[in-house]
Amino acid sequence: MTPEVKALPAGTVVRVLADDGRALGTALFNPHSLISARLVDREPEAVIDRAFLAARLARALALRERLIDVPHYRLVHAEADGLPGTVVDRFGDVAVVQINTAGMERLTDEFLAALDEVLEPRAVLLKNDGPSRQLEGLDSYVRPAKGSLDGPIEVLENGVRFLADPREGQKTGWFYDQRDNRAAVARLADGARVLDLYSYAGGFAVQAAMAGAAEVVAIDRSQPALDLATRAAELNGVSRRCRFRRGEAFDELQRLGDAGERFEIVIADPPAFIKSKKDLHQGARAYRKLARLAAALVAPGGFLFLASCSHHIDAAAFADEVRHGLAAANRSGRVLLSSGAAPDHPVHPFLPETAYLKGMLLQLD
Repeated sequence: MTPEVKALPAGTVVRVLADDGRALGTALFNPHSLISARLVDREPEAVIDRAFLAARLARALALRERLIDVPHYRLVHAEADGLPGTVVDRFGDVAVVQINTAGMERLTDEFLAALDEVLEPRAVLLKNDGPSRQLEGLDSYVRPAKGSLDGPIEVLENGVRFLADPREGQKTGWFYDQRDNRAAVARLADGARVLDLYSYAGGFAVQAAMAGAAEVVAIDRSQPALDLATRAAELNGVSRRCRFRRGEAFDELQRLGDAGERFEIVIADPPAFIKSKKDLHQGARAYRKLARLAAALVAPGGFLFLASCSHHIDAAAFADEVRHGLAAANRSGRVLLSSGAAPDHPVHPFLPETAYLKGMLLQLD
């Protein structure tokens, strides 16, 4: 990188050329980032302005309206929607925006104007507090960009009502990526005793109860998240069949196993165990241990759902750790579903790491 290039301000819009001088497109450039250029359009003379951003947003909106029948979804999923490092989750008339690249940070005002033009939300929250911003040299902050949020807001998913807290919760306050996996597990829940580990705001737990589960035990380390899950159970009239308990997942798995507890369905949807490549070995062993302890609690003929949101471990390696965990628990069975994120989290065809979510649904003998 030449001194002239290094001197360009972070977030500069640049034209990208191949070694032979052939134009490759228009990118957002940051000389201080490990990913220095993020391609935003294959047209080398593209003008990245409000009209351009509005067109990208309108395209993303049209796709989501075809995919999902309620206005609760991930509206923008970064590079896959042509807006590098940018996430927008929609909660009806509220939009929560995360901007994680210097290029889009410089375009924030134009982007918010385009969002207002396309969506006309009542309120917009900038939830720019993710750790990836540090890699781009960006500050961390959370602030309203339009309107205000007074406490948790309602989420509709698979016909069930939930509550999310975008200001204080993880990421945007809700994880839409598990929508289809929650529905798949709920279809098996009628009459079942269910254990939901890393329950967060009750996405799996409350949907299982709504599908007829006889009893749901939900565990999470965050009391505020469990409070939201408890309120969701009340909203949907299933609180008598749900128990929400604060605890560490591995400790609770060991305790329940020692007590001889068994469940027809066990769900484990943990946060990322592998946050960087240096954590790969240790994190992989954690998935193996999780599979071993969780499998031991599944009643014969019951079901186990395990997930990983660590993009550093691919689907094959994750499945291998699950197999080792099952073997250590002396359990076998069959894989019913190997899944990823819901379709409002599309995968970029040239960025395989965007297929970050892996899920496995098994029946165990």
